[in-house]
Amino acid sequence: MIVEYVVVFCTAAPNEADRIAGTLVEERLAACVNLAAVRSCYRWEGKVAKDEEVLMIIKTEQRMVKPLMTRLPQLHSYKVPEIIVLPVAEGYGPYLDWISESIAKN
Repeated sequence: MIVEYVVVFCTAAPNEADRIAGTLVEERLAACVNLAAVRSCYRWEGKVAKDEEVLMIIKTEQRMVKPLMTRLPQLHSYKVPEIIVLPVAEGYGPYLDWISESIAKN
């Protein structure tokens, strides 16, 4: 069976990103979540806004995307959280194996 891997981008407020990341790893929806401070500029409710956020870079398998799409909004305070899924075209074999070993087996 060929396993497909993905990277999921999700931004969150600095005071909640660590909790969200820890929950995703604890629940085995993600093998790893990198947390990077970013400054976002976006249009919301007709106005341009600029905020300090944390970009969560979530590593997992494609089969975990639907569970993530359900769980992330439950954990998130944003009305419309950014959840963007990117396919991994190629990766270092041992690292990809580690991702598979680290997430839920069901």
